Amino acid sequence: MANELKADDILPLIAKLSREERRRLFRLALGQGKTDAQAYAAQPPRNDEFSSDEDGLAWEAEGWEEIG
Repeated sequence: MANELKADDILPLIAKLSREERRRLFRLALGQGKTDAQAYAAQPPRNDEFSSDEDGLAWEAEGWEEIG
């Protein structure tokens, strides 16, 4: 099984790239030219990516009862 890479492992390697190669890497990583819909179709969000135990609207509404 391959070892899991972390950002701290990759950043020194990216720093060694030339400016042009960094641009090329970022364009590839960002999928330049793709719409949001295309990006999510290629790699859908994980189940835990947008999860929350709290109701999002209730969280946003906290504190408003004192106003007015």
